[in-house]
Amino acid sequence: MSGRLRSWLFRVAFAAAALLRPEQRARPLAARPVPRPRSQAPGSLKCFFGALRMEMTEVTGVSLKRGSHAVEDNDCVASAEEAKRQKVLDGGLTTGQDGLEHVSPPGGVDVPGPPTAVSAREGRKNSDVQVEEEEEEEEDGLSEEGEEEEEAESFADMMKHGLTELDVGITKFVSSHQGFSGILKERYSDFVVHEIGKDGQISHLDDLSVPVDEEDPSEDVFTVLTAEEKQRLEELQLFKNKETSVAIEVIEDTKEKRTVIHQAIKSLFPGLETKTEDREGKKYIVAYHAAGKKALAKVRTAADPRKHSWPKSRGSYCHFVLYKENKDTMDAINVLSKYLRVKPNIFSYMGTKDKRAITVQEIAVLKITAQRLAHLNKCLMNFKLGNFSYQKNPLKLGELQGNHFTVVLRNITGTDDQVQQAMNSLKEIGFINYYGMQRFGTTAVPTYQVGRAILQNSWTEVMDLILKPRSGAEKGYLVKCREEWAKTKDPAAALRKLPVKRCVEGQLLRGLSKYGMKNIVSAFGIIPRNNRLMYIHSYQSYVWNNMVSKRIEEYGLKPVPGDLVLKGATATYIDEEDVNNYSIHDVVMPLPGFDVIYPKHKISEAYREMLKADNLDIDNMRHKIRDYSLSGAYRKIIIRPQNVSWEVVAYDDPKIPLFNTDVDNLEGKPPPVFASEGKYRALKMDFSLPPSTYATMAIREVLKMDTSIKNQTQLNTTWLR
Repeated sequence: MSGRLRSWLFRVAFAAAALLRPEQRARPLAARPVPRPRSQAPGSLKCFFGALRMEMTEVTGVSLKRGSHAVEDNDCVASAEEAKRQKVLDGGLTTGQDGLEHVSPPGGVDVPGPPTAVSAREGRKNSDVQVEEEEEEEEDGLSEEGEEEEEAESFADMMKHGLTELDVGITKFVSSHQGFSGILKERYSDFVVHEIGKDGQISHLDDLSVPVDEEDPSEDVFTVLTAEEKQRLEELQLFKNKETSVAIEVIEDTKEKRTVIHQAIKSLFPGLETKTEDREGKKYIVAYHAAGKKALAKVRTAADPRKHSWPKSRGSYCHFVLYKENKDTMDAINVLSKYLRVKPNIFSYMGTKDKRAITVQEIAVLKITAQRLAHLNKCLMNFKLGNFSYQKNPLKLGELQGNHFTVVLRNITGTDDQVQQAMNSLKEIGFINYYGMQRFGTTAVPTYQVGRAILQNSWTEVMDLILKPRSGAEKGYLVKCREEWAKTKDPAAALRKLPVKRCVEGQLLRGLSKYGMKNIVSAFGIIPRNNRLMYIHSYQSYVWNNMVSKRIEEYGLKPVPGDLVLKGATATYIDEEDVNNYSIHDVVMPLPGFDVIYPKHKISEAYREMLKADNLDIDNMRHKIRDYSLSGAYRKIIIRPQNVSWEVVAYDDPKIPLFNTDVDNLEGKPPPVFASEGKYRALKMDFSLPPSTYATMAIREVLKMDTSIKNQTQLNTTWLR
């Protein structure tokens, strides 16, 4: 879309927002009717695609007018492309969703992790991510021109298809203030996430220095080899040519120079050994494999790359703070591993962070020196690594205490009183802890439907839901793949239509090719475990959203006898005599499973009836396949953010940043200065959320907006026409 058209839409949207009638605002604590078009500002078309991916607690790309979609994401996977640093993005489809170079649910939907609530059994072991390696080389995808054509096509499709909040049980608000318009993530730098570590400290990048270590080689190891020599060594390392060794001539022959070359080869190309040879009066450093492919496999996959070269006194893991812009966590890990020539699985982290944002989090890597990591700051854009330290242990998923958000909503239309009421309500009451729209997919086949079919043991339906043609927005190659499948039911033929085989569709087709159409269970098992579990967790989330809406409709925002609260990790009932000892912020609701209890009031029967309607037995949530047995968990129904602060600022230039990032502070940039008046007003919000909490649901409560992409595209199309 041209800049002129975007600008025109922006002005029309702003003018239109002022026309919103009071009766069009959503009423608190009342079930919302089926969404109907309202006079709301559309924003730019591309902005609606933003980033649909999301992590629990993180918001992914969006451009929101009142009613526009905000998005978050948790289990994200890698795209190989290197994006150039941009301070202003149009908000096109996030590469993370297109299925390129990563695993995703049907149609390239993102893969959130399991519902991270308080587990019914503390000792239950975490799900291990089982990544199946692909041997084939894969194409990077489509040209920009092709992507733009598909984007336009996707927009038209998405007007007609997809879910609304009503479809997934998101129907209530807790506050009484009047909603207003605002644009979220007009720039990805308007959304900054800082991880809160297990010690309760907010992660910041504020130190780029490298710990002094006499064991480290000199900086020359990064420059002593030419690009051609590095390429030959990499091909030797990965057995990509017939050479059994690579000889590098020592031009300026000194012992120090030879030592640097030896160090460079051994540190940059794990698996290779070196020796010095005299050839016709010249000195050569010869690199070779010490023990063939087995040695290389060990170095590349085991937890002991080059044990002999790592000082025993130093912790095995280098911990560092990763600052990244417009990259999701796994994308960033893949880029780092590519430049370091190591496998991504030697990295560990406490939580995945979103793409369309600036995020700061702690990462740990096995036996890679801080010196090597710091060198990446010179050659990578959109990244900064710092705050290095050596530790004995890696990081574990879920160890974080939460995330701190700094969010800018630009071009707000609310009065100062409206903003004050909205933010005071968020601070004092909070918001309903719904699972956000992205939990359920972005295509016409919701992920919870696949999860329900798995729980019903209806494997033909599982296969059909994932592979069948569908209405809505998808990449062209996925459309062709689905058409081929519908026409031939030949998994090999359908697989050939995919340039990228790591999407869920590609993995399932590969499994069907391997195990046959009569063994769908094994074929489905080729998909990594966390991605398979995502479907049934989506169904749990769908049930939970609906039940919480019923609970609030029936009993309001106060605890009642029969509600559940947690004492440690154990759920107990609120008795009549204890009801005044609790608040709504203590009340939890169960995600259905075999190891949870249900409230002792009307909502218990509502759970039973909902599962019965889906041909499931609430008293028997164990599955024939152990992986798909649901133990259940508990989740608070109302979340009150911590460390809430806000200010309304005036600005004239929509391109200027409205706050400093960690990198801005490292570079000594002064904080922005705001005029008392300007063309536009922005709401700058700061708040902290616990893990497994969707920031979009907090923003939904402030703006009183429907976060479904179906509703937003309908609103935008009305304005466009």
